[in-house]
Amino acid sequence: MKANTESIRKPEWLKKKFSSDSSAAFTGGVLEALGLNTVCNEALCPNRAECYARHTATFMILGVHCTRDCAFCNVTHGVPLVPDSDEPARIGKAAARLDLRYAVITSVTRDDLPDGGARHFADTVAAIRQQQPSAAIETLVPDFQGDSDALNTVASSRPDVISHNIETVEELYGGVRPGADYRRSLGIIAEISASEKNIHSKSGFMVGFGETEAQVLRLMDDLRSAGCEFLTIGQYLAPSRRHRPVSEYIEPERFDYYAEAARGKGFGFVASAPFVRSSYNAGEALGIAH
Repeated sequence: MKANTESIRKPEWLKKKFSSDSSAAFTGGVLEALGLNTVCNEALCPNRAECYARHTATFMILGVHCTRDCAFCNVTHGVPLVPDSDEPARIGKAAARLDLRYAVITSVTRDDLPDGGARHFADTVAAIRQQQPSAAIETLVPDFQGDSDALNTVASSRPDVISHNIETVEELYGGVRPGADYRRSLGIIAEISASEKNIHSKSGFMVGFGETEAQVLRLMDDLRSAGCEFLTIGQYLAPSRRHRPVSEYIEPERFDYYAEAARGKGFGFVASAPFVRSSYNAGEALGIAH
């Protein structure tokens, strides 16, 4: 049972006003009409209204039930359904209707599937290429249990970016990401970086779990050693009292410090701020504004 004993108050910089307008309603309507899931909804992303208003969203494929149960994540843990073979085509239609310039595809973790859902990722990339050929595409993938063949299946579909989130420092992995492995995740990044398909590598992590500054800087060094090009850093926000409690709310100035440190270590693109999420304004890494 995930127990939350959090008593610290959210600071002013984490109080975000939510509003809805016709633009956001249009995005929601497209997604609902096509029967699509988004990580924006399933993970309770604080940026959802803003992104929907700009006619963008992060597609979450392979259902809404995850085979893992990470302490920070709001996505439902449970027994997944058989993959929907028509889902890639519907995502292609959504990308066209929303006129996406940059499309992000992620998924629940599917340890129950022989390839972890890699072929479904590749089919979705192909569908977007067919129906919205001008869009750049990012695939935010799970670790595929370290299966290089699965990762190569995704890479062979030639997305512009393959991202795999490291999520937290090595010292906290056991409590934050049960079922995952820090070195295995670094290996995924290294394989993406070593690919000969001209695909950019990306990762992201959260702060506020109780990590130290020295641990964060070592994490950056590990990612750079793996060849990671793009980096995102955001504040962990507990989705509910069942989830791991927030240990600390990180001041915006420290996010700025982490951004400067990351650029100094050689990352080609860094987004670091309390509300940054791995898919938030993701096109900026390639110079694509929403």
